[in-house]
Amino acid sequence: MYNAGVAADLRDPRTFRRAFDEHHRAVYAAALRVVDDAALAHDVVQDVFLRLWRRPGSFNPARADLGTYLRLMGRSRALDVWREGQVRGRAADRLKLVSTGEPRVDDHPAALAERDHERAEIREALGKLPAAQREAIVLAYWGGLTADQIARRAHVPLGTAKSRIRLGLARLREEFPVAA
Repeated sequence: MYNAGVAADLRDPRTFRRAFDEHHRAVYAAALRVVDDAALAHDVVQDVFLRLWRRPGSFNPARADLGTYLRLMGRSRALDVWREGQVRGRAADRLKLVSTGEPRVDDHPAALAERDHERAEIREALGKLPAAQREAIVLAYWGGLTADQIARRAHVPLGTAKSRIRLGLARLREEFPVAA
């Protein structure tokens, strides 16, 4: 196991290589469980170790051992990759719907009026949220950004971005209860 000076040691190519040799399979396994795609899991392993190489000081041996840290990084990055795939999938589904030639909402005045009314209600409900929660929800759902991307954009910790989304959605659920 590595000593307390492991972050400094990771700057040494031999030490880094040993860390990679010892942990890359576990990072791959953690990523594969999330993305269920061997090529994507390999990409995640590469991202994790590239980040570690660039910023070895981000690892704090007082918080966890290196293997735990790397597996957590791998799982987190794999979740980001999976979410990005979900966003791309939703965008592709919307594009398919538009390109199939099905009647558009704009072709039906009643549907258009209902959609405009729903949009107004959503805008009003979003307007009641604190600015930080509103921004996080708009970026996540209409901008297609992940919580990690929102955190970087807002210069806040990832947990804060996730909390803003969660709290904002909870308030919106109060505003629009689901009919049973």
